[in-house]
Amino acid sequence: MLEDMLGRSVSPVFVGRAEELASLFQALDEARRGAATAVLLGGEAGVGKTRLVQRFAEQAAHDGTLVLYGGCVELSAEGLAYAPFTAALRQLVREHGRAKVSALLPEGAERDLARLLPEFGEPSGDGETDSGRARLFEQILTLLERLAESRPVVLLIEDIHWADRSSRDLIAFLCRNLSAPQVLIVMTYRSDDLHRQHPLRPVLAELGRVGGVLRLDLPRLSKDEVAQQMAGILGRSPAYHKVEKVYDRSEGIPLFVEALLDCGVDSAFPSSMQDLILGAVERLPEETQRVLRIAAAGGIRVGHALLAAVSGLSDVELESALRPAIAGNVLQIADGRAYLFRHSLIREAVHDELLPGEHQRLHARYAEEISRDRSLVPPGRAKVELAHHWYGARDDEWALISAWEAARASFHAFAYTEAIPLLERVLMLWDRVPDAAERIGADHTAVLEKASGAARASGDLDRGLKFVKAALAELDETREPARVARLLVRWAQLKVYKEKTDVVEQLRHALSLVPEPDLARVEVIMPMSQHLMLRGDTKEGTALAEEGLALARKLGDRCQEAELLLNLALGHSLAGDTEATLATNLRALEIGREEGSGRVITRAIGNNVDTLNDLGRWQDALELGEEGWRQAKKYGRVRLSGLFTLNNVAETLEAIGRWDEALETVERALNLGPVPRNRHNLLRIRADVAMGRGEVDVVETTLRETGVLSDRPEDFVQDITNGMRQHIGWHMLRGEPDAALAVAERTLARAQSPKAMLGWRLLALLTVVCDATEEAEPARARAIREQAAEIAAGLVVSGPVAEAYRLSYSRDFDAAAAAWERLNRPHNQAKALLRAAKIAARSGDREGAASRLALARPLAAELRAAPLLEEIDVLGRRVGAPQQPDQAAPELLTPRELEVLRLVALGRTNRDIAKELFISAKTVSVHVSNILGKLGVTTRGEAAAAAHRLSLLSL
Repeated sequence: MLEDMLGRSVSPVFVGRAEELASLFQALDEARRGAATAVLLGGEAGVGKTRLVQRFAEQAAHDGTLVLYGGCVELSAEGLAYAPFTAALRQLVREHGRAKVSALLPEGAERDLARLLPEFGEPSGDGETDSGRARLFEQILTLLERLAESRPVVLLIEDIHWADRSSRDLIAFLCRNLSAPQVLIVMTYRSDDLHRQHPLRPVLAELGRVGGVLRLDLPRLSKDEVAQQMAGILGRSPAYHKVEKVYDRSEGIPLFVEALLDCGVDSAFPSSMQDLILGAVERLPEETQRVLRIAAAGGIRVGHALLAAVSGLSDVELESALRPAIAGNVLQIADGRAYLFRHSLIREAVHDELLPGEHQRLHARYAEEISRDRSLVPPGRAKVELAHHWYGARDDEWALISAWEAARASFHAFAYTEAIPLLERVLMLWDRVPDAAERIGADHTAVLEKASGAARASGDLDRGLKFVKAALAELDETREPARVARLLVRWAQLKVYKEKTDVVEQLRHALSLVPEPDLARVEVIMPMSQHLMLRGDTKEGTALAEEGLALARKLGDRCQEAELLLNLALGHSLAGDTEATLATNLRALEIGREEGSGRVITRAIGNNVDTLNDLGRWQDALELGEEGWRQAKKYGRVRLSGLFTLNNVAETLEAIGRWDEALETVERALNLGPVPRNRHNLLRIRADVAMGRGEVDVVETTLRETGVLSDRPEDFVQDITNGMRQHIGWHMLRGEPDAALAVAERTLARAQSPKAMLGWRLLALLTVVCDATEEAEPARARAIREQAAEIAAGLVVSGPVAEAYRLSYSRDFDAAAAAWERLNRPHNQAKALLRAAKIAARSGDREGAASRLALARPLAAELRAAPLLEEIDVLGRRVGAPQQPDQAAPELLTPRELEVLRLVALGRTNRDIAKELFISAKTVSVHVSNILGKLGVTTRGEAAAAAHRLSLLSL
């Protein structure tokens, strides 16, 4: 039996690596506690990464851990998407059965996983290209977390330097979002392959900043370790001079030690490492070498039946030819009657020896045999394999056809990034195939349109714009106006994602191309009316939305009807009619639920979270935010409407003074890789919290990234208002009221009519600026007050939050403080109390000032609002107020840790605590670990007892 043969040049002794192996098990222990999610193991080719992780996996599995294996292959770069995850899923189904795996998944998830593994049935027919991929990511995450409920899970992914873009994105997603304990992802990569432009480099840099992701670098063996490796292979202790010779030549790389011993220590060593690696191959029989060259053209792993078909050998002949290669440890037996090169370097060396003609002929043979019988390759891989081999065979016609089919399959699997190079190959080969359009059933422009859709869905905005421009250049708008209009809309949307401001004319042109009252016009009206509303052009936007709404109802398109209702609600919001906003959003939400439209449902919920926050109904806003997040996960819109909802939840948390939770929510959203516009909205919340806490460096870094400090042009009125407010606030934080006044002068001159609540918020800040500069710059301050009054005259009071800001603008600070208290907004309440205290102090009412400061100080202390605390204390000393000690938690635990400890003492689980505090279960686990360490205990019960003993829970 081939399976019984063992390679003679591999040491049976596990040499060195004790420290690295211990680090892997330490990471697994931390994963059990929820403090670690992944390990990135880097090292040179041949340094022993596979041997290390295999030893780790064997021992972990022996201890009861479920180990899932996934590996990346070079073919991934050509569209073989999600290869390691498909392998892991296949292992799960093989070992546990489809029914048990399906039972762990949410309802309907099987149809998403069917895109990776046919065993799960018929894939979903999701036409929303930007949602299916996100939903697939969520299903994989859910599956891992549910597997880990019963025992620890290790997902081992080797060679991620070959990972396709979709796999890299999914790896990053999992590392950032795994919240359940007991899951550890271990990944290996070749550090010496990572040239400056390698696509893995930014992923590694990003993951290096994610908490719970550990980096390990596997060094070469020392001379003593090389001696141990040689002793294990030879079965005896080698002579010192031989150790010296092998160590000097191999430089401590285990694979090269094996190759040197294989060719004989006493013989002359080859001049290059490739020759050294090939030495073991060249000593094999000629027929074995021929079959190895055939196998090398098939990739690192090739099935027995496929290799037999391509080589033309019978089963017996093939086994006879391969037996010496397996005995010589060049090939290994893999699952599913397949052969695996022991190391990718061996396969690369053999493949590089192929002559050009031989290379083309072998790829053609693979393509022919797979075309004849697609079962020769694993399910789901035939189209990508054919694209790879026909291209390698330099057969332009079939290379074009197979690339098109593989691209369509990539769309089917939500692997949009992998579809792009395949579509680019179609475009490159187009002129070489005379009847290309007939061969694939699509014209050249359709390929560009599909490529632009793939680029948009994968977030490759620049490439998407390139494809759209190329497609538009090929079309005649007089012949195909609707097609041109759709492309113009896509072009505008891509530019908005990139925060470009020059798109309204494109949308107007698109609208002019579809004058007929049909669906094509509605499809342009929807984004155009939304864009106009966001620009503050509510009159035109409303008229257009109403036209589209009437058309959508006439045509019976209820989803477009709901989208246009949401646009009308946006107009109501900007006009300050908050109740109408809420009602209109709810009507759209009802339609979305009736039609099962994830886009409408999640957009409507996200909008209403913002509206409820503006109405001061923060509890309802947070509850609805939870539902919005669940719906975004259900409908695969986590990175779209899900991010919008998280942004609005974070805004609510920031407003009510739950700043740590707001920051956690922002980080959670940023980890999902938002497009620039959404990223900047999230960073704005981070800047607001940092400004409140006086973290000058954080504020500066954040505002520079968002472009606020450079007065970057903005198109949307909400962004303009918020940018102006933060730029002014930045200068006030730095003690530069004159500079703040200059920003106000410069920006008010070109400001548009703002949203009511945001407008009153800005005006309240301008009152502070004018108060601070009135003595030094009376004329300038007076001019700003006059401009502010003009703006105020045009603003309505849209709800209790806007009213509280109006009271602050009007300098009725005591009334404002009372309003903020009712709204549970402690930072605004403390600021209003401070300003009321200042007025009282100036009038000689020292007692009144002191009483207000006594109320304000604990609010600011709880928030850790350092600038506000300093102002309160300075004024307190001036008026002779008694100095109050901080009432914060003792230094032993942070305020957040005290909150977690109180709930632990009540017997709550991590999931219960996460839900109550609006943080992730993973974050709770980290807090619990920190609490146990600080209290010097090992269990949750001991922590609760220590807390009572130290009187921590009474604070």
